[in-house]
Amino acid sequence: MSVPADPAVLAGLDAWRSLPVEQQPTWPDAAALASVTEELSACPPLVFAGEADALREKLALAQRGEAFLLQGGDCAESFAETTAERIRNKIKTILQMSIVLTYGASMPIVKMGRIAGQYAKPRSSDTETRDGVTLPAFRGDIVNGHAFTPESRTPDPTRLLKAYQTSASTLNLARAFTMGGFADMRLVHDWNRGFTVTPAYRTYEGLAAEIDRAIRFMAAAGADFEALRTVDFYAGHEGLLLDYERPLTRIDSRTGLPYDCSAHFLWIGERTRKLDGAHVDFFSRVHNPIGVKLGPTTTGEDAVALIDAINPEGIPGRLTFITRMGAGRIRDNLPALVERVEADGRPVLWVCDPMHGNTITASNGYKTRRFADVIDEVRGFFEVHQALGTIPGGIHVELTGDDVTEVLGGAEEIDDLGLEARYETLVDPRLNHAQSLEMAFLVAEMLRERSSR
Repeated sequence: MSVPADPAVLAGLDAWRSLPVEQQPTWPDAAALASVTEELSACPPLVFAGEADALREKLALAQRGEAFLLQGGDCAESFAETTAERIRNKIKTILQMSIVLTYGASMPIVKMGRIAGQYAKPRSSDTETRDGVTLPAFRGDIVNGHAFTPESRTPDPTRLLKAYQTSASTLNLARAFTMGGFADMRLVHDWNRGFTVTPAYRTYEGLAAEIDRAIRFMAAAGADFEALRTVDFYAGHEGLLLDYERPLTRIDSRTGLPYDCSAHFLWIGERTRKLDGAHVDFFSRVHNPIGVKLGPTTTGEDAVALIDAINPEGIPGRLTFITRMGAGRIRDNLPALVERVEADGRPVLWVCDPMHGNTITASNGYKTRRFADVIDEVRGFFEVHQALGTIPGGIHVELTGDDVTEVLGGAEEIDDLGLEARYETLVDPRLNHAQSLEMAFLVAEMLRERSSR
């Protein structure tokens, strides 16, 4: 028997419309937008409330130090690149990383992609000017096109439907890969062994050999490897475009409570986390696990106010703080923030985003990051939590399963000129497949050091 929605709950889901709302496109045709959102509101949900509840329980384990979150994927997905091969490569990379991290942490890894919905991006300006021509800024494939023409850059609400359809096919393929044997622990470990025997990555061969011995021990002890052929894989994205998130919000028939069924996990960005803003209001009302990005200017009082707004009752697994400080600031800025939140007492999952605070411009003009800075921010994140006796609960990484050249350094030693070989991102630079695995081995060592203390 379905539990009906409370009319006050339904009304509350639209309260954001009367609040300051940032980072939204200016749709040129209100009637076309209304038609599209009405169609979206009648579409089947992309995920289910029970799946979001299961994820919340796993994030609660990570809050207590009994699991670790790995979230990875594109800075901004594009419709053209949502192919079976690219989806497979991305999931393969996350699975490979998770095996290494599982061994390093000696605990379950919660696997989540920045996938099946990461189509919108915040911009520093509403417009872009080239050679005296000013057009709307590119806000991701869900809004407009990247080509610098009036036709491409005009926001088009039919792209909301394309985003839904592309997300549905992506999730369908992701479920097939993770439930159909592609995620078999033995297969994934064989991929990693192939990675570590290459000369550039031989330094990680010792840890791979340890994992190999552990798997052989499990086999000798009679472990049920059939049960290890599948994994739970969750989807998350930044809940930026409220004209997409609101129509995909559904009332759970079990409880009468609203869930944003565009993804299992939604996060509020650094630019849209204002306490009196539309995003905090809307996501405080849905019952998914919610994340908030916290940059270097965030104060302890800001963080506690966000807890008051989003998780006043202190429900375990409900709220994740994703810090994005930059390698040069993490050790100075994070301690006071963590101390204030810990003093509050309500549970929060601390996750490190080592990407967004470390963006630079290369000598040849490419927007990039240094692999060493990315790793140093993660290391600083662990050091702060170790010093305070708190729990570093996960990492949140922009990555691709392809062999792009967008981030400097790593064992491949990509330099400024090397960026030109295969720089494909339309927005932010991503770790490539090899750099992602290298990060996993380095973070695994940090997790081992933590667990040995």
